Amino acid sequence: EVGPGDRNSTMTRVTLLDYGAGNVKSLYNALVALGCDVEQTDKPEAVASAAILFFPGVGAFGSCMAMLERKQLVEPLRAYIRAGRPFLGICLGMQTLFESSEESPGVAGLGVVPGAVGRFDVASHGLCVPQIGWNGVAAAQPSPLLGSLAEGDALYFVHSFRVPRSEAVAPWVLCETEYGDRFVSGVANGKVAAVQFHPEKSGAVGLALLGAFLASSTAEPPPRAVAAAAAGGGSTRPRLGAGKLSAGPCRRIVACLDVRANDAGDLVVTKGDQYDCREKGGGEVRNLGKPVALARRYYEEGADEVTFLNITGFRECPLTDLPMLKVLAEASRTCFVPLCVGGGIKDLVDAQGTRSSALQVADAYFRAGADKVSLGSDAAEAARAYLERGGTCDGSTSIEAISAKYGAQACVVSIDPRRVWVADAAAAEGHALADHAGPLGRGGRGPAGESLCWYECTLQGGRKGSGLDVVQVARAVEALGAGELLVNCIDCDGQHAGFDLPLMAMLKAAVSIPVIASSGAGAPEHFSEVFRSTQVEAALAASIFHRRTVAISAVKECCATAGFAVRAAATPSQEFAPPAESE
Repeated sequence: EVGPGDRNSTMTRVTLLDYGAGNVKSLYNALVALGCDVEQTDKPEAVASAAILFFPGVGAFGSCMAMLERKQLVEPLRAYIRAGRPFLGICLGMQTLFESSEESPGVAGLGVVPGAVGRFDVASHGLCVPQIGWNGVAAAQPSPLLGSLAEGDALYFVHSFRVPRSEAVAPWVLCETEYGDRFVSGVANGKVAAVQFHPEKSGAVGLALLGAFLASSTAEPPPRAVAAAAAGGGSTRPRLGAGKLSAGPCRRIVACLDVRANDAGDLVVTKGDQYDCREKGGGEVRNLGKPVALARRYYEEGADEVTFLNITGFRECPLTDLPMLKVLAEASRTCFVPLCVGGGIKDLVDAQGTRSSALQVADAYFRAGADKVSLGSDAAEAARAYLERGGTCDGSTSIEAISAKYGAQACVVSIDPRRVWVADAAAAEGHALADHAGPLGRGGRGPAGESLCWYECTLQGGRKGSGLDVVQVARAVEALGAGELLVNCIDCDGQHAGFDLPLMAMLKAAVSIPVIASSGAGAPEHFSEVFRSTQVEAALAASIFHRRTVAISAVKECCATAGFAVRAAATPSQEFAPPAESE
């Protein structure tokens, strides 16, 4: 596949290695936005003849190497890189350059860079694995790739394994990052470079890095790439000094769009009040805007991630006609931050009787531009089956299938709990309890004045109970391979009185994967409060951003004032992104 670039024979031609796993669409879109003609390929001869080669990787080290072997790409890649030709590896595309990885014992990497990839060991630092979010880098050698970085600039990381510092790898080290301990987050030697973070998902800062790579790789780089490199992240802050970290791990502010069809059949962004999306009195579906236009607006306003939740019946459509595929494809053209999609990621059967597995649905979303997928009711049922088997994995669930192919970091589980008030612990029948009379509870009470409750995970958007509590489900889905939890409290939805702090604290203590708090945000202080009181990694809001009741910039300013590291998002330049297509 060849990208459009400017449809000009003088445009810089680049080759994007698509070996069959992961979201290559994001990098494809970023390169097109920078003015490149993009050849997307999995052919050995295309690698050998490439003028500039990009290798993005997602998933497991062993699976990636097996795919490269199967497609006869290993030797052409080694030869290309050892010849010192322009190359940029991203995420797993960096890790495969090494000799081996602790993730896949016995599997040889490309062996171009000495050393081995190891597992994060950050439990003693109170940090989660995977690392999902924005973090800084410290330059270890002069490089045009990092020349535009300023103090406060952050890049997007999503990984469970990292390259440790060692004497063997030291001559290659481009930059380092701190997550518990310092690790190698970039390597370079001449025109060959690779980074652990995702520049294509790192906003204006990432586009600047890609632009700088292109500008240093060819005598006639695309003008837009040169302009992006010169602009950097758009910051007026001081340029980064050698050895100094640009930023630390940042708390994430996530903008969420609940997408459904209205009564006329048009896709709109809506918002519920305790999951009721119609105007009072059973009126029309609330219409807060078009999904692609809103997603682009949130990107420009500094959202760290954008999440689309598919909450309507169109998710029963055949796989080839999922409306969210078009939404994602268009949004990913102009939103260079992570995109997550949830709803309808399950086994489907269309009107013709054609079956599509949850993994095939996830495949389609990733190919359209999603970076993560979020599973809901199916995940709760998978947790139930896991518990009934006595806590053993058998490979049969959608969580296991998606996590095995794309990595745990790409598999989010969305939990929709509802409070079940009880008079005492005995009435909870063993379920994990929260005390709303405690310091986090805001004095909440049940209908009979109860202060104790357990949280039942619901199914089908809150319409059906599961009998399972949130701790049971959270621990089960983590064991099955989920890499992140998105926690929506039905009781707080649309109330704007703050997040459910006892719920978030309970879940944060129960799992070792990142937690995103959702439901209840009504003011900037609610974000800093949930970070301070529960230590969650991210917080999400919808209607307050849709209606401009609260600005994303105000949330970040409040959190920074409270002492939390947040990404300093500059306004992305419109010069580097094509206009959004009509919806």
